[in-house]
Amino acid sequence: MNKLPVMECFYSIQGEGFYSGRPAFFIRLAGCDVGCVWCDVKESWEAEEHEELSVDFLAEEVRKTKADFVVITGGEPAMYDLSELTKALKNINCYIAIETSGVYPLSGEIDWVCFSPKKFKKPLAENYAKANEIKCIVFNKSDFDWAEEHLKTLRKDAKHYLQVEWSKREQLLPLLIDYVKEHPHWSISTQVHKYIDVP
Repeated sequence: MNKLPVMECFYSIQGEGFYSGRPAFFIRLAGCDVGCVWCDVKESWEAEEHEELSVDFLAEEVRKTKADFVVITGGEPAMYDLSELTKALKNINCYIAIETSGVYPLSGEIDWVCFSPKKFKKPLAENYAKANEIKCIVFNKSDFDWAEEHLKTLRKDAKHYLQVEWSKREQLLPLLIDYVKEHPHWSISTQVHKYIDVP
């Protein structure tokens, strides 16, 4: 696809998961049918409400910055064929990560897959073997057991992260800390960008 629906694109700091703290250029694609009730970017769900931008334009926006790390997120970015976009980004020597719920096949040349399964739509079995990291959102106490279930078929070298849903952080963060201390195969992912007040 030479054009993709884009909600926003910007240069900032990765706030979550393995690459937390690293400067990153974000390309947030519009369109999602997973429907997480606690989603903090629901305005990204309807693709037709957002402008389609060419992959050349997006690559040029990245090139204008000092970014060498690009995060393709959404919405659900795997809804689209990302071959042309990732090719354009590779042509300017970018390392490419994707943040996906895993409900669609992955396409394009992706260096790092952040797999964030959701209860609202079942991930494809094939994506467990492609995940470099798994990031499970904790919205209630039952999510700890739910997260453990995903590790049974995950690739063995994947990084494991639990992240409290932002609106529940005061209530659930103490439980998350205790859980990770008792289950040290997990690490905590915090939304650093919200604490340091960057996009």
